[in-house]
Amino acid sequence: MSKHIAITGASGFVGQHLVPYLMKAGFWVYPVNLRMRDKFPLPELVHGATVIHLAGKAHDHKGTAKPEEYFEVNTELTKTVFNHFLQSKATLFIHFSTVAAITDEHVEGILKEDAAPHPVTPYGQSKLQAEQYLLQQELPTGKKVFILRPAMIHGPGDKGNLTLLYSIVSKGMPYPLAAFKNQRSFLSIGNLNYAIEKLLEKAAEVPSGIYNLVDDIPVSSVDLVRMIAELTGRKEKIWSVPRSLIQAIAKVGDILPLPINSKRLAKLTSNYIVSNDKIKKALGISAFPITAREGLIKTIKSFASE
Repeated sequence: MSKHIAITGASGFVGQHLVPYLMKAGFWVYPVNLRMRDKFPLPELVHGATVIHLAGKAHDHKGTAKPEEYFEVNTELTKTVFNHFLQSKATLFIHFSTVAAITDEHVEGILKEDAAPHPVTPYGQSKLQAEQYLLQQELPTGKKVFILRPAMIHGPGDKGNLTLLYSIVSKGMPYPLAAFKNQRSFLSIGNLNYAIEKLLEKAAEVPSGIYNLVDDIPVSSVDLVRMIAELTGRKEKIWSVPRSLIQAIAKVGDILPLPINSKRLAKLTSNYIVSNDKIKKALGISAFPITAREGLIKTIKSFASE
């Protein structure tokens, strides 16, 4: 196994955790600056036996991004990087997609890799188109592609939906969404780092393809609220406001700058359980090293320290 790795998007949230983790594990990491896209072939790919493609446009929960921006970055830029991977000496391409490439909405049952895709947002659609392009290309002998679909990633420095929930509970405000009974899969940054290291170690044994990447056990939003209250020393205030009223307020939040809008409400309250059986079988493990609760506690504590 080569220790040379080229990483796009190294300055993003995942990259800021993954790069030092891999360096500590003894890998040589070459950040790829995609802002210099006029300079090809990418010199980092000459050195890198593995390309980890993290760069992408994240889901915009405020709804201000233009649809074409997602396709330009998540689809077209991925095509460009992958084409240069095919022409390079690199042997492994690890592409970070998302479970939203299958569906941006709630999940009935448990989401597996072979589910029929039906993304409805430009974010999910652009990620799906990138996946389809990678799978359609003929791989030269000796090259592999792993497409990873993480669920909501969290960890120290996270600025996503968990921060919204934390700000509500830590200030002693009531959580009014108990009427929504849900379970959601998350992914701690610690388990993400571990999975990448294991994939690099076992690359020769793992077949090319799509792999979901989530913690082992889903967590409900009410359980998250209780965790935050416990860790911040607040008395938990869990209210069961009628769903119809909450949904009406969220629709207003789609127009006005309220703390909650339809997208955030869906993230906090819908069911979204994802199977990670395929990647655990590929890695030869029965469980990830960090439990969902342990990972969330670490993230919540980091909010307090910030």
